[in-house]
Amino acid sequence: MKARALLAVVAFAAFAASPSAWSADTLPRALTQPAVQTPRALGAATLAVARAGARLVAVGERGTVLLSDDNGTTWRQAQVPVQTTLTAVRFADDHHGWAVGHLGTVLHSTDGGTTWTRQLDGVAAAQSMLSAAQRGGDAALLHRAQRLVAEGPDKPFLDIEIASPSKIYVVGAYGLAFETDDGGAHWLPITARLPNPKGLHLYGVRALGDTVVIAGEQGLLLRSTDNGASFTAVASPYKGSFFGLLATRDGLLLAHGLRGHAYRSADRGASWEPVDTGVTVTIVAGTELADGAPALLAQNGDVLISRDNGRSFARQAARDNLAASGLAQAADGKRVITSLRGVRRD
Repeated sequence: MKARALLAVVAFAAFAASPSAWSADTLPRALTQPAVQTPRALGAATLAVARAGARLVAVGERGTVLLSDDNGTTWRQAQVPVQTTLTAVRFADDHHGWAVGHLGTVLHSTDGGTTWTRQLDGVAAAQSMLSAAQRGGDAALLHRAQRLVAEGPDKPFLDIEIASPSKIYVVGAYGLAFETDDGGAHWLPITARLPNPKGLHLYGVRALGDTVVIAGEQGLLLRSTDNGASFTAVASPYKGSFFGLLATRDGLLLAHGLRGHAYRSADRGASWEPVDTGVTVTIVAGTELADGAPALLAQNGDVLISRDNGRSFARQAARDNLAASGLAQAADGKRVITSLRGVRRD
């Protein structure tokens, strides 16, 4: 199972055991206490990494955010206002970035990841969904929102997409999906727009112009062609879980998931075709390299690189078995991989 998904399940089980521990009036300690500053953070489980200009920003367990200004050779810990595990991070430019994670956490940075503020949490998200459901009049959605409020902030966000500096999407477990049109000053639920009646987990979201594609468990593929105003279900070529999406500057989309499965779309998610990745382990992350080549990361640390626009991949074997989780390319061209044993430069 994908590393961030596994940690999400563990966290959910812990909170589900005593759902009455939290209420809409009381935030969990993990949402109100800053991440502990400790040298041990350098070896903590990290789940994702992104570029903020030349800087690398990695996120992981207990609110850990690590920064590197020397292409991943050395790292230091950032100031973070929460102790929730962070599952994804993305930057719009050198300064403005967002990170998401457990307990419905959405964080924002305006200084390249050095400091962060909390924009959204699971309690506020549930209340927002309840208000939207009450206005909408859909009985099923209203019941679902009432359950979210009653259960407390136990559900994680798992991915982010920055369509523009003001338009951002976040998606997560049990069909949670939110958007903002003002850089995070206000977050609004879009779950009601998604044809996802089972509340399947949403693992990936990417935007190409006005097209937004969401991928999730059980082969779920959802697509919008009107900048997220409405979504339709896309006929899926795969019944297993998609654990992420990669979009390239040339408009290619790659959906990846269990047992090395990957599918490519050259028409912005309208149709998909299988790709032979050459591996049989779960593909957990992807990134576009500086030369435009798509690269995928297998859970054992293998890196798969395509030189034909995602039609085939060449495997570059990991030097040792690694519980890998995230991939980025440093400014000097080297690859940086996050794992359950920290961050390493390949």
